[in-house]
Amino acid sequence: MSRRRQIYEGKAKILYEGPEPGTIIQYFKDDATAFNAQKRGTINGKGVINNRISEYVFTQLQHIGIPTHFVRRLNMREQLVRQVEIVPVEVIVRNVAAGSICKRLGLTEGDPLPHTLIEYCYKDDDLGDPLIAEEHIACFNWASADEMQDISSMAIRINDFMCGMFAAIGIRLVDFKLEFGRLFEGDYSRIILADEISPDGCRLWDLESNEKLDKDRFRRDLGGEVEAYQEVARRLGLLPEDSAANEVVDLDSQRKKRGK
Repeated sequence: MSRRRQIYEGKAKILYEGPEPGTIIQYFKDDATAFNAQKRGTINGKGVINNRISEYVFTQLQHIGIPTHFVRRLNMREQLVRQVEIVPVEVIVRNVAAGSICKRLGLTEGDPLPHTLIEYCYKDDDLGDPLIAEEHIACFNWASADEMQDISSMAIRINDFMCGMFAAIGIRLVDFKLEFGRLFEGDYSRIILADEISPDGCRLWDLESNEKLDKDRFRRDLGGEVEAYQEVARRLGLLPEDSAANEVVDLDSQRKKRGK
């Protein structure tokens, strides 16, 4: 494979220049971080699983009319996506009280919220991605009023669809984060869904036991991170059995050792 130009490396992914103008190759890493990267570690095979789950979710969302940057999965760790200008606003969609909102507002983890709540954070690692209001977004021109209308509308549609999708496989969608980008077409741009959707950015609880099937297992030192991520993929029909999942991870590890 010819050398590719790296554009950006984040906490969980590396972005490379794509094969055609306007495209990017998104590589999923096994690196795991929490608490604004104050805690670091590795979840073996996480990148493989997240690539498959994100591909599946984005494809399903495209089927209901949500525009996304996803083009196709290239291999076990990479997918081809459209190049976008990321809106510097992280969107948090909450259905159940969990995580930082419990600490901020004194809520009990696990309590359903009166209705779906959308929060916004300013995307800046150095500042710790602070919570912001729509007035901040307008004041600093991080997104226009029309763009925010598109973002909030899509966030609600995505939440409605994903709640049903996960409930059908016995999983409660507690909360999740979304990122959006501007896709430029000549002088015109439109908002589309970007980044990824996976157990890294979603809180997913078993409907019956409330067992955590997401990155909270890493955040809280619960262990079993690999098994939790695999369980989500298996329920989605992406991995048939434990042995098959482990074979995928083992094969990927062998390829990395060979430098392929």
